[in-house]
Amino acid sequence: MRTIKLIAIVFSVLFSGAVMAQVEIFAPVKDAVKANNAKEVVKNFNSSVDINIEGEVNNYSKAQAEFVLGDFFKKHPVNDFNILHTGSSPSGLKYAIGKYQSGADSYSVLMRVKEADKKYFVHEISFIKE
Repeated sequence: MRTIKLIAIVFSVLFSGAVMAQVEIFAPVKDAVKANNAKEVVKNFNSSVDINIEGEVNNYSKAQAEFVLGDFFKKHPVNDFNILHTGSSPSGLKYAIGKYQSGADSYSVLMRVKEADKKYFVHEISFIKE
């Protein structure tokens, strides 16, 4: 019985560490989105990024992405933004699902990150109106 408890405790500690690491990956993006600061958001982007705004998907450079997000933030200023869930695919791709509130509108937000040079960069972000 003690062995089972010990295994459960070790598993819980390891799992909570993995979850915290994933949350930390997305924290700078979350803070920048919450501040409606497109310039800070794109600092966490890969050299090119797929942006989906209400079903319109395009691939942008960082400079273009800053303009597109800035326009979105101007039209839909944030009231609140929270990350609701983080996870990983079997291949190790990390993602976060959040909720963006702007006035009476709500958007589901999906972010996917990839690792490059031991850092994580957003390679896809979606804002889908609920």
